[in-house]
Amino acid sequence: MAQSAALDKLHLLEGAARGAAAAASEGVTVAVTHDLAEVEATWRALTPSVESPGQDFDFIRLWIAALGVPAADCFFIVASDAGGPVALMPLHRRWDKGVRVLSWFPGAHVGCDAPIVDTDKLVAMTPVQRRRLWIQMLRGVSGADVVHLRSVPKIEANGVELFAELGQSIEAETLYRASFASFEEADRTQRNKSRRKHDRQQGDKLEAMGTVSFEEIGNGSEARAVLDTMFAQRAARFVEMGVSDPFATPAIRAFYDSTVAAGSRLPVKLHLLRLDGEIVATRYNIAHGDRLFCLISSMSEDPALRPGSPGKQCLLRVMQTVFEAGYRVFDMGEGLTDEKRHWCNEHIPVRHHYVPITRRGAIAAAAHRRWQLTRAAIKSDPRLLALAKKARGVMLKLSGKGAPVASAPAPDAE
Repeated sequence: MAQSAALDKLHLLEGAARGAAAAASEGVTVAVTHDLAEVEATWRALTPSVESPGQDFDFIRLWIAALGVPAADCFFIVASDAGGPVALMPLHRRWDKGVRVLSWFPGAHVGCDAPIVDTDKLVAMTPVQRRRLWIQMLRGVSGADVVHLRSVPKIEANGVELFAELGQSIEAETLYRASFASFEEADRTQRNKSRRKHDRQQGDKLEAMGTVSFEEIGNGSEARAVLDTMFAQRAARFVEMGVSDPFATPAIRAFYDSTVAAGSRLPVKLHLLRLDGEIVATRYNIAHGDRLFCLISSMSEDPALRPGSPGKQCLLRVMQTVFEAGYRVFDMGEGLTDEKRHWCNEHIPVRHHYVPITRRGAIAAAAHRRWQLTRAAIKSDPRLLALAKKARGVMLKLSGKGAPVASAPAPDAE
């Protein structure tokens, strides 16, 4: 009874918030369409720079086409004022345990994502106005129960945190970026004498095994052949880790193939490290202005190559060349790894944001937040994490399934 009363109160408060938002946001209009073409001009006008490949129009265009997302499940929500667009949210409707969820299109295939906004207009608003803007954009959407925006980075402009008022949120992961004007600056800031010596020793070991070469490949037929090697290396790694392969689905592979096609309009940069002509490490990146986003990295699982650490040697060469190419930010995604600790000087918190639309959505959002908080507590406690892994192993043995296959890490996880 208490829960029912609380939900009734929440429902009334949400209705009141919608009314308040409409009154206070006079001059701001919201339009929802299922047609990607209708928002192309607005989208491109709002993205002179992006925080994530998920904010790139062509990335989402190719994603929708490759995965065959029905138009009815595509929600493009645009808020505008007299001066033009203020914010745009491209969201995909999915069914999850009987709940209609609006979330980012690429999910975990992109380490973070965020609303596409006119930063100056958002900064000029008060916190109350920004909160009402998000309410007006999202809580009036029909056909969904809850909006779940995973891994939204904490972005500040002129002292204003852009997404602080976006629904309810919980801390999630950390986003790692290398932001430098040159390799010399990165080297001076991030590497000490011991680190340089260690990298040099690994490089010497790799070069003792054969001829080492490094190259960058852009869009075209050669790039697709490189993906074959990259995904084979990743598949072997996932088997070793005992998790499912997020790239094994044919539609997902079709998407990545489409991104490297010559006419994709998505500038993909593949960095390759070869040993005697054979690819031993790769990095899949997408360029946008002076930013380069690394979505996937891979390396050979041949034990004989491990003393030379081809993955780290590949990254070293990327760092030596990426800033000379004109990039100023190299985004390595969320989740800490050795390579990110060694090279990244920007550590940006990311949060999961929730906006309930219906009573069912409010229940689902509360349950998901509790689960995420529980997972975070387990992961941060070595004893609890060991117990959880042991329990999972026992359950899998009893079920006869062997290695876990229910979930996989983010694509760039090592």
